[in-house]
Amino acid sequence: MNIDCGTCQAPAPACSDCVVSVLLGPVSPAAFVPDEHAGALGVLADSGLIPPLRLVPPAPEVPSRAPRRRRPA
Repeated sequence: MNIDCGTCQAPAPACSDCVVSVLLGPVSPAAFVPDEHAGALGVLADSGLIPPLRLVPPAPEVPSRAPRRRRPA
């Protein structure tokens, strides 16, 4: 799991209660958590032992489309 704090859309106060900040210290630009560790972090967070990952990825960009012109009937 790639965690890119630089693109996270969560409000800044969420960083202090995010598992990345708790385990890795001050926010780094990016972190990588192996998938098998990500599952373990989820179990620990669900049990209340560590805070959850608060990462909110940016919304995917939707290409804009010009409206189609109607043909006269």
